[in-house]
Amino acid sequence: MITRSETKTTLAHLLTEIEHRNPAQPEFHQAVHEVLETLAPVVAARPEYADPGLIERLCEPERQVIFRVPWQDDQGRVRVNRGFRVEFNSALGPYKGGLRFHPSVNLGVIKFLGFEQVFKNALTDLGIGGGKGGSDFDPHGRSDAEVMRFCQSFMTELYRHIGEHTDVPAGDIGVGGREIGYLFGQYRRITNRWEAGVLTGKGQGWGGSLIRPEATGYGNVLFAAAMLRERGEDLEGRTAVVSGSGNVAIYTIEKLAALGANAVTCSDSSGYVVDEKGIDLDLLKQVKEVERGRVDTYAERRGASARFVPGGRVWEVPADIALPSATQNELDENDAVALIRNGVKAVSEGANMPTTPAAVHLFQQAGVAFGPGKAANAGGVAVSALEMAQNHARTSWTAARVEEELTHIMNNIHTTCHETAERYGAPDDYVTGANIAGFERVADAMLAQGVI
Repeated sequence: MITRSETKTTLAHLLTEIEHRNPAQPEFHQAVHEVLETLAPVVAARPEYADPGLIERLCEPERQVIFRVPWQDDQGRVRVNRGFRVEFNSALGPYKGGLRFHPSVNLGVIKFLGFEQVFKNALTDLGIGGGKGGSDFDPHGRSDAEVMRFCQSFMTELYRHIGEHTDVPAGDIGVGGREIGYLFGQYRRITNRWEAGVLTGKGQGWGGSLIRPEATGYGNVLFAAAMLRERGEDLEGRTAVVSGSGNVAIYTIEKLAALGANAVTCSDSSGYVVDEKGIDLDLLKQVKEVERGRVDTYAERRGASARFVPGGRVWEVPADIALPSATQNELDENDAVALIRNGVKAVSEGANMPTTPAAVHLFQQAGVAFGPGKAANAGGVAVSALEMAQNHARTSWTAARVEEELTHIMNNIHTTCHETAERYGAPDDYVTGANIAGFERVADAMLAQGVI
């Protein structure tokens, strides 16, 4: 019988090996460490997970593709970016995960996102594996024609690696409906196939699903509500701070309002807005989705109730609920101290790994309900899988049906994480519950399929 102590030592050695094999990839190291440090109880209880190099295989992508993306700007100058697709694990189904277009994208970032996606997708129980992709291209400030030319060049290489039964990309930071449209058009042109299920996040008139744009934000709020409900509380009348002002943040704010909570902040790279009356969703959508402007424009138009804080930290604002919805490692130890001091009751991650490990530890020590991204923000990929199901059947569902399915999935994820944490002696620890539950589902499939 292997003890937990021996298992922890083995996992620590494995983490060291992974760091040596993947140098200069801090985000990937962080994601792997966060999972491995929680697996000792399950590996000790089920030693078959340690025997066939299973964890080593789980931490090594099945395929990593890096390619050149040349494109021409509106001045006729040829630009060159780098494209990535990391197909991490397909034991449960075709690779599934978004594409991120942002200057910060590199191989380590894509590997961290792909690794997280494996567990997140497993928790949905919808038969999808994990992958991620993107480019260091920045669509901000580019014309529609430039974005189109970039997307066409990107897909000219990517198309040979994807397919509805192989790998199904979607959107992420910098990749919305416009980009998905250009990518799908080029895929269709190259392959001469109307393969609707090859991309998700499509327009609703040509194969997209209702509630897909809203799904990540809605799902995160549903998970936060489930955590509070477990404690005999609810969202009604609560004040919430939300970071970001993109798709996830906007629909997080919308769902909070629907459940009786009041979101008072939004942010972007220039700073944050605090609005005492609560964020005016219609104005925010106009500024960010239509005009592609900055949040200071929101504050200017909103009037006396709103003020813009340049370069500030949204976590300075007192609130009952915090929902980080922008990007990785945006909420650090100092932010956690401020939130705890101001009485925060729950933190639920709308972005991928937005909270640093030190901050997570502080929240858990303080008894704050903490929902990790691989559980709390799984709503987006869940509805993507529902979009795939609609595409396969060549049908479309009503918004009410999709939202009902989303609510059911998020509540099931919460129950799974909560019960798994209790089963392994870590009650109310959603990080441990999510990691072990996702791991068990993927590991069992890998064991059944042999050493591949």
